[in-house]
Amino acid sequence: MGGVRRDDALWAVACFVSGLLLLAAGAYQHRWASAPLFAGPLAIACAGVAVRRSRPLLSLGLGVVAFLGDFAMGPSLGTVLIITDNLYAGVRYGPRALGRWMLGITSVIAVVAGVIAGALFRHWSAAAIFLVQGGLVGVTPVFTAMLTRQLQDQALSERARAEQVARLAELDRAAAVQAERTRMARELHDMIANHFSAIAIQSTAVLSRRDLDARAVREVLASIRENSVEGMGEMRAMIGLLRQDGEEPEATRRRLAEAGELAERAREAGLDVRMRVDGEAGELPASVDLAGYRIVQESLTNALKHGGKAADVVIGYRPGLVTLTVDNPIDGAGRGLPGAGAGIIGMRERTALVGGVFEAGPYGDGWRVRAELPTREIT
Repeated sequence: MGGVRRDDALWAVACFVSGLLLLAAGAYQHRWASAPLFAGPLAIACAGVAVRRSRPLLSLGLGVVAFLGDFAMGPSLGTVLIITDNLYAGVRYGPRALGRWMLGITSVIAVVAGVIAGALFRHWSAAAIFLVQGGLVGVTPVFTAMLTRQLQDQALSERARAEQVARLAELDRAAAVQAERTRMARELHDMIANHFSAIAIQSTAVLSRRDLDARAVREVLASIRENSVEGMGEMRAMIGLLRQDGEEPEATRRRLAEAGELAERAREAGLDVRMRVDGEAGELPASVDLAGYRIVQESLTNALKHGGKAADVVIGYRPGLVTLTVDNPIDGAGRGLPGAGAGIIGMRERTALVGGVFEAGPYGDGWRVRAELPTREIT
């Protein structure tokens, strides 16, 4: 505990002066003691006021001593009033268990005082008066201190809970921002990599071959222009989606049924794509439709950049499931195009988001990407 607080010391002086004024006015029980003698218990009770927050147990003890001395002589009104503050301070700032003990003790004292008064004066009104006085002097300050302490504890608990909720909200916001950034990065990678890879491969072919005639060069340049325009179109569509609220509109989202366009684009870039669809294509959830399209797109992009000259794509529609399998041989040379390693990570993340299974790795003499996507939305 610290030393005596300045405001408590000033309050103790004010109580002592007020008590002296009440004694001068005759506010004490006239028995055998004169007014100056009552100043002793009054000073003891005021000393308890001075240490009410720095040493609450000492304040309670001084109050008890002052009460016993004052009651033996009178009692006096000023000392009794100040003793209520000693009781309050002991329970309010002292050990938590002290409040329950003091409530029981003061209640018993009030009842006993009432019973004794009724027996001495042989009248129930005397018992009632002493019972009420005992309750006001002893029970009321103890109960008020317990209630105040409980309210303060609740306020502190609510404040801590509010701070915790604020921290959790901040963490949720940061997680949401990170998830959105990851989604945007994944979309940009899958959207642009396919077009840029085709452009890079076709440009390299034009620059490296001297035997191409004007017609062949024009066909390659037309394919490059088509890939550039489509890439810019998809980029503008995504920027438009990011600028508006709500989910991705049906009219702008990519569909697995459009995988044939991916195969055709890869053929124009020089990749022999053999595509097969097993089963009957049905309406797919938007998330599954987009995930399937992007997985096929990224697989063909990787085949263009790192694989050989051919790729086999099999799309299988089963009850409650869509399977995607892309196989391509590895000739060991590749196309010399750099990669960030984000393609497989993005495909794995897309599959996990829809609750599917994803595998990618060596298969025979080539590389296989296989994904199983459930066609029922995750709840």
